Amino acid sequence: MPVVEEYYDIVVVGAGHAGCEAALAAARLGLNTILFTISMDSVAMMPCNPNIGGSSKGHLVRELDALGGEMGKNIDKTYIQSKMLNASKGPAVHSLRAQADKGHYSRNMKYTLENTDHLTLRQAEVSELIVYENEIKGVKTFSGGTYYAKAVVLCTGTYLKARCIYGDVVNHTGPNGLMAANHLSDSMRDAGIGIRRFKTGTPARLDKKTIDFSQMEEQKGDEHIVPFSFTNTEEDIKREQVSCWLCYTNEETHNIIRENIDRSPLFSGVIEGTGPRYCPSIEDKVMKFPDKNRHQIFIEPEGEYTNEMYMGGMSSSLPEDVQYKMIRSMKGLENVRIIRNAYAIEYDCISAIDLKPSLEFKRISGLFGAGQLNGSSGYEEAAAQGLMAGINAVMKVKGKEPVILDRSQAYIGVLIDDLVTKETFEPYRMMTSRAEYRLLLRQDNADLRLTDIGHEIGLIDENRYEAFCLKRKLIEEETQRLHNTQVGGNSKIQSFLEENGSTTLKTAATLAELIRRPELSYEKIAPIDDDRKELPNDVIEQINISIKYEGYIERQNMQVEQFKKLEKRKIPDDIHYEDVSNLRKEARQKLMLIRPENIGQASRISGVSPADISVLLIYLKMKK
Repeated sequence: MPVVEEYYDIVVVGAGHAGCEAALAAARLGLNTILFTISMDSVAMMPCNPNIGGSSKGHLVRELDALGGEMGKNIDKTYIQSKMLNASKGPAVHSLRAQADKGHYSRNMKYTLENTDHLTLRQAEVSELIVYENEIKGVKTFSGGTYYAKAVVLCTGTYLKARCIYGDVVNHTGPNGLMAANHLSDSMRDAGIGIRRFKTGTPARLDKKTIDFSQMEEQKGDEHIVPFSFTNTEEDIKREQVSCWLCYTNEETHNIIRENIDRSPLFSGVIEGTGPRYCPSIEDKVMKFPDKNRHQIFIEPEGEYTNEMYMGGMSSSLPEDVQYKMIRSMKGLENVRIIRNAYAIEYDCISAIDLKPSLEFKRISGLFGAGQLNGSSGYEEAAAQGLMAGINAVMKVKGKEPVILDRSQAYIGVLIDDLVTKETFEPYRMMTSRAEYRLLLRQDNADLRLTDIGHEIGLIDENRYEAFCLKRKLIEEETQRLHNTQVGGNSKIQSFLEENGSTTLKTAATLAELIRRPELSYEKIAPIDDDRKELPNDVIEQINISIKYEGYIERQNMQVEQFKKLEKRKIPDDIHYEDVSNLRKEARQKLMLIRPENIGQASRISGVSPADISVLLIYLKMKK
């Protein structure tokens, strides 16, 4: 019987947000790549929330863009509302978030994939890994095809042996009723890969025609639009925006949930997988926070040309009749019709401590993992891992060193380091609090941090890189000028300061010193700055932040220097931890399990104490 046999440089399994970025990176770097999807309708699908970005996730998307990824460009083309979250707080926690037209987002990404050189898009279920002597050789599909490759990237999302559950209803499908991938998990087990079970959930979708918006609070987008992609300006993407709406649960809603909690598969034991702590179901919220008499629920459009409305904050696995009762107990939703039921979804994934920081499997050369397969949650976390896995698959094939971002360089570095170093027993979600150097890792300066790296890899073209270098030069030159330009206490200066509620000068001061005052800024001192140039808004933003937070930034840079010293202390691959005397048993076990690449990574392993690190440092010094 004839069989299909094809040869590629790189195979990517799964065309969700991780798979799209991995495949695009590999193909754009010139390698012949095939991207498998279980359904062409699931390419870059958004099966849950209809938005990109948000707190800390916006940082990831802007970093992706700075490195040459696609997600930022795609949401700029397909957003229907844009907001900068936490705008009243410091710049370290500002996070961009955009509502997406889900259908348009998926279609546009698919079109980009279809028209990328060196990239083939293929609908088929990958059912088997071809592994020989701990090295990946390719994959087989359920239909019998064999696809040989030099590297394989697994981006399986929530499809592996997936089942969707609400009440007593259990459907053995992937998200949105698409087919599950029922065979690859067994092949992974056979290859020695450990499998675990996680779960996530999604809320009901409502019919817009049956919602009374007059009883809800309208949530409009920002007047000033900040693009996700550094290649765009506000003028490039500004458009008429669509509103979202805010409503609340109430005591009646909570009573309905409590009275039916025994019918929830979350509480009855039907659901086996571990769910995300930071994105709980509504029944979890009600049971765990009994003192709260209401919870915020956002009613968000799923697109411009659909009546489906998403219930942000109300994921559930309660039975259909209970879903109707609890939703209709809320103001504005008394007569609502449900278009799609809420459900929980269980799926197979791995423990990411089986991966190197490059996202390559430790025990199988050339095999990489990215996205929810690695135990993370969220489109943005998946896309970030997909990009890095795709880049490093290319580096593997070309015989080059992997590209690894550390915790002081990017939120992407924090995300991957957390996954491969700190064993997670629930779906991992990125948060600003996880980044210890967050004042340096702002979403506004992602290009200044990472575009050099993207250019060196080959994903940032020369035109874009020249524009970036000009921006950086303008920031540096203008910041230096402001530090070097002094103004005295003449009547013009003193009058200006009094008019702006600022203390008058007793001695001369630099323009930078004036900008540092809370009530002043680069824009506000324009009347007393005779040599001021016309500069783009993004340049002005960086000047303001770098001057106003200069002291804090210098202090954090000093912390990074100490961090870098530990990261540079490499641990030999052949170290035998059982030979390191005075190491505690737990530390020895964890170090043997994770096998950190450097002292910095070792210090972040749960169960490894500062005393253990001191013992390890002494041992390495003696060995040297």
